[in-house]
Amino acid sequence: MGDGGPAEQTGRPPEEQSSEGQDGQAPERRDVRPRKGREPRYARPLTTASLIGWTALSAVVPGAAHLRAGNRRVGFALLGVFGAGLVAVVVFALRLVGDAGAAVRGSTLTAIMIGAGVCAVAWFALVALSFVALRPQRLPQGGQIVAGIVAGVLCVSVMAPFAVTAGYVRTASQTLDAVTAPEPGVTVSQIRAEDPWNGRKRVNFLLIGGDAAGNRIGVRTDSMTVASVNIATGNTVLLSLPRNLQYVRFPPTSPMHRQFPDGFNAEGQGLLNSVWYYADNNPQIMGGKNRGAQALKDAIGYTLGLHIDYYAMVDMFGFAALIDAVGGLKIRVERDVKWGGHFGTAGTIKAGYRTLNGEEVLWYGRSRVDSDDFSRMARQRCVIGALAHQVTPATVLANFTKIAAAARHMFRTDIPRDLLEHLVPLGMKVRNAKITSLQFVPPVIYPGNPDWVKIRNLTREAVRESMADQVTAATGPSPAASALASGADPTPSGSASPSSTPSPRLSTPGRTPTPNDQAAKSLSELCGF
Repeated sequence: MGDGGPAEQTGRPPEEQSSEGQDGQAPERRDVRPRKGREPRYARPLTTASLIGWTALSAVVPGAAHLRAGNRRVGFALLGVFGAGLVAVVVFALRLVGDAGAAVRGSTLTAIMIGAGVCAVAWFALVALSFVALRPQRLPQGGQIVAGIVAGVLCVSVMAPFAVTAGYVRTASQTLDAVTAPEPGVTVSQIRAEDPWNGRKRVNFLLIGGDAAGNRIGVRTDSMTVASVNIATGNTVLLSLPRNLQYVRFPPTSPMHRQFPDGFNAEGQGLLNSVWYYADNNPQIMGGKNRGAQALKDAIGYTLGLHIDYYAMVDMFGFAALIDAVGGLKIRVERDVKWGGHFGTAGTIKAGYRTLNGEEVLWYGRSRVDSDDFSRMARQRCVIGALAHQVTPATVLANFTKIAAAARHMFRTDIPRDLLEHLVPLGMKVRNAKITSLQFVPPVIYPGNPDWVKIRNLTREAVRESMADQVTAATGPSPAASALASGADPTPSGSASPSSTPSPRLSTPGRTPTPNDQAAKSLSELCGF
């Protein structure tokens, strides 16, 4: 390099060299520390894009914008509060995982709604304060306008997740309250938190499919299945009764027993699906209004030899909306099912492993075209099993609003609101447990001439077998069935049983007219899950 000027030789800026004296002595050094009152500069001035970026980052990492602006005390304080809140949320979530039933508790839902509201306001304020801390007034006028608009949108956006959460929880709370609201004149049993099942080892739910179509007066219970659940393991037996089961008996304590001591024979035929309708329309017999559910629980419980604890009725047409809300059900259709009218002119559900929508599932379970009530019952239990296996918590969350809207108009139940938190963990057990099924249809039972003792003993045997770890196929008559075949009465002494009085118009044979080697079978075997 050639000889340079003084600046090149010393390597210092010209202004510093010019301040040197002629004798070459270094000038007095300047104090470069910021004077008192002057704002320190920690980084380059923010551009519009970087200011927006730091504001957005503060919505994810609270305190980031304050740290960038040099306000470390506030920045670290916000980070600390955020960390503590995050730990609290994780602990709360873990507690809900360990106690899933608490998620439907009224106090829990209220706490979540309040917490979501507080978080929405807090995050709005956080974003606004972070934006102000970055001093947007130092931007050019155009940058201030753009940054202000983006910050406003961001303030509203960060509130959206909390608002949606609060809305979901509020909808869930209102739906649960509406579904479990007791019928007028019906007394709700009290639930003890320390023993919600009152010391029972099993709980029995009557699951009803009600048909209140426009061409009918009142409700007809066209599908009746008892789910007997082992509380400890979740193992469940589904016991299906045909709608045309005739002349059912009532326990001596039921008002209907005094009216029909020899069996229900109202409306000429005395069909089981008329019990609810008759009791609702004759409150003077039942001792009050809206007692149809209790009358049906009495009749079915006495028939099976079980105490029916609770019922849940689903309106058939509301059920279709529920299936659509969860995205349909995958069902193995054994053979083509025609539906609509008396000749199946509306459509055909083709055989095969198919995903059916709500309308198709409804008619798959209801159609009697080229079929009968008993085939329909078999399809209905497959629908129940598919629903239990395929509807996961993730599915419920993803379609929550639709499910809630459908549920409010399709369910009736006498399950108390306070029992739901205990019912949720039981339902989770059932989903992963063994589910077996037994139908009381020909050739096992003839609805027009039912063998009451046999029904009870088959029920007891099915419940006993459900306690085993694995489902075993029946290789011969069960002990109860063998006793029946020999003409003995296998009912234990002291246990209540339906009257052996002959049904009206039909006599009870000395030996059962139906085979005795039928055992409960797994739904996986029956329905191809």
